[in-house]
Amino acid sequence: MSNLTELQAHDSAIGPYTFEEFLKVAAAFHGNPAPGLIIGGYMVDAARAMLPEGTLFDAVVETKKCLPDAVQILTPPSYGNGWMRVINLGRYALSLYDKFTGQGYRAWIDPKHLENWPEIHAWFLKLKPKKEQNRDRLFAEIKAAARHICLLAPVAMKPSFMIKPNMGAIGVCPACGEGYPKADGAICRGCAGEAPYLVPSEAPNLRAVPVDEAAGRRVLHDMTRIVPGESKGVEFAAGADIHAGDVCRLQTMGKNQVYVEDHSEPLGDFVHENQAAEAFARAMAGVGLTTSGPPREGKVELIALEKGLLAIAKERLTAFNMIEGVMCASRQSHLVVEAGKAVAGCRAIPLYLPRRVFDVAMRVLADGPLFNILPIRQTRAGVLVTGTEIASGIIEDKFEPVVRSKVEALGGAVIAVRKAPDDRAAVAAAARELLAEGCDLIVTTAGLSVDPDDVTRLGLDDAGLTDAVHGMPVLPGAMALVGHLGAADVIGVPACALFHRTTSFDLLLPRVLAGQTLTRRDLAELAEGSMCLNCRACTYPKCPFGK
Repeated sequence: MSNLTELQAHDSAIGPYTFEEFLKVAAAFHGNPAPGLIIGGYMVDAARAMLPEGTLFDAVVETKKCLPDAVQILTPPSYGNGWMRVINLGRYALSLYDKFTGQGYRAWIDPKHLENWPEIHAWFLKLKPKKEQNRDRLFAEIKAAARHICLLAPVAMKPSFMIKPNMGAIGVCPACGEGYPKADGAICRGCAGEAPYLVPSEAPNLRAVPVDEAAGRRVLHDMTRIVPGESKGVEFAAGADIHAGDVCRLQTMGKNQVYVEDHSEPLGDFVHENQAAEAFARAMAGVGLTTSGPPREGKVELIALEKGLLAIAKERLTAFNMIEGVMCASRQSHLVVEAGKAVAGCRAIPLYLPRRVFDVAMRVLADGPLFNILPIRQTRAGVLVTGTEIASGIIEDKFEPVVRSKVEALGGAVIAVRKAPDDRAAVAAAARELLAEGCDLIVTTAGLSVDPDDVTRLGLDDAGLTDAVHGMPVLPGAMALVGHLGAADVIGVPACALFHRTTSFDLLLPRVLAGQTLTRRDLAELAEGSMCLNCRACTYPKCPFGK
């Protein structure tokens, strides 16, 4: 902030109100004449006084406490009309700014500035328990300080912030029948589990029979036998007949009562766990996946048909799991998975799922599969090794074997190698040569740090690098780079690849070869879990790195 201005108070009025009138207005609007709201009134007044007469303005408030109500009492901006936005930064501050230019003024409370008013200072910093505060003196100091209580400075709003959020198309939620923004997904956020209301129990009224009366009946659901430390599996499958000789087995499994088909069909509209799991799995499975077959223990798994990159619709997976009574667990997104391996499993939680809940879950899945296996192309890669010491032969190149082994592990091949000194023109020329050789992936090595001789990025820029993202929250490998050069993908591998078996390159390569264009947000989302422990015996990818 610059051009700091402190307003001198000429009177204690707050907008069109006297101080005493505003106390009454504040009490009627807010529930009580809170000190923060009264101070907020002066802050709004001070900022508004700096705007030219007739300015159409918006407001941004940096706290949820009291201050938004001061804006709504004294100015046109409000929650309802969208002209006031609350960005909860935890600071007692607000800005009023021209709707069209973004130019305005910010008013805030500086604790040092409050030292002239000891009771306000103690209240603002919570230096006294509430019972020890002198309320009369506090309000007297607020009235005396008036607009002078705050500091002001001119501000300019970011253009992106001035774009008004658009609710977009409105749909009718198939679960509750109410209107909601379609952008929220297949169902409204309330039906997706975010509503604060208690839902009455919809559990079916099932009746169990004693084990010794179960002979001659059919099992209603899979029953599991667990031998601690040895085995866990289905002992009685749903639909199996119970014979007299099975009674003892059931008792040894700890079953004193069992649900059987002819005594336990629920009244009302319910979906059996097996039927629900099969329906969920079919809807979730996308390209390169199949289901594991009939449910076991109420669960169906999704199995990879081919090797590839697992891609997950994370937001919709979360939305599905927000629905009480259903679940789906999976492996990590962007993991290279082998054919025949399970990548996810789903089930209904209760034995019988209310039809209403089942329909809601299926609506979430109606927009397309949650899981796909993206094929990893067999790349024709070119390696560009940079560094004057390597190009001149002073130091043996150790980069190319590292890159080659990782490319070949994913089914690709290195078809060309170039070495360039620490010269941006030479780097650019070498990159163009690799393009001319027909490389669809160019892997550059080193020269991506902050030393004056690190010109690899500059050389790539000269060669026509686009969509570049340089730097990512991964250790080792923070200086990595991704982008495009003509029709080829580009991955810049920092020097740490020579000293660490696993780096950011291992996370980037499969995603690039699966056809993903990585953005800054994609890389930022890697931060959690992307700090390698540098174990003496590396077990990647069977470790937490990058997950």
